[in-house]
Amino acid sequence: MRNFDFAPLYRSAIGFDRLAHLFNEAQRAETAPSYPPYNIELVADDQYRITMALAGFDRSEIDIESERDLLKIVGRKQKDDAQSRYLHRGIAARDFEHSFRLADHVKVTGAKLNNGLLSIELVREVPEAHKPRRIFIDGDNLTVVENTEQRVAA
Repeated sequence: MRNFDFAPLYRSAIGFDRLAHLFNEAQRAETAPSYPPYNIELVADDQYRITMALAGFDRSEIDIESERDLLKIVGRKQKDDAQSRYLHRGIAARDFEHSFRLADHVKVTGAKLNNGLLSIELVREVPEAHKPRRIFIDGDNLTVVENTEQRVAA
């Protein structure tokens, strides 16, 4: 049994419908893309790195696009004019398209291609308005105190 019912999540959590949708989408996916191979690393708190093995690809053949919560990497291999006769062809030279869903406030900070490895650096930058803050109850009025991280640092 591979199907899960996420209906109870909708009853007890507000605003998590996007997360439930992601679970349903991942559950329906037949297979995860295996080409090109890649790693996802946690470099430090709130810093990530995606490394893709792109042997034989030139910088001009790779497009990286980040839009809202989606990072898309597309490789379009230029057609070789000279018809080569391979006795064995183990290095894939096919087009690919790979997408990654990004969490809120995760942004791409850079990318580089070195020795056939594409490295994409990501960082999570949570705005001050979304950081935790302490709220005191004062009669009928609510009083908001500064960010809890600022209070601890002081």
